[in-house]
Amino acid sequence: MTKTELISQMAKDAGITKAQAADAYASFTENITKTLKKGEKATLIGFGTFSTSKRAARTARNPRTNEPIKVKARTVAKFKPGKALADAVNKK
Repeated sequence: MTKTELISQMAKDAGITKAQAADAYASFTENITKTLKKGEKATLIGFGTFSTSKRAARTARNPRTNEPIKVKARTVAKFKPGKALADAVNKK
């Protein structure tokens, strides 16, 4: 599903316009991003938890030349699905 398809489905399900659904989507993603930037978790009960994790600096290898490359330390976003989501996806 693409962003456009998601917004269309949200508008249909909620009985609102696509513009209103796009605003709701933008608000959701913006607020999750702000929360993660502050180093906090965003938990949606039953759906999952968005969080951040720190990756240490390391030395990697260029696969073409086999030369070492320095990879800087960074913070990455993570998502852990909640039980309800995991169960819904795993049902057959």
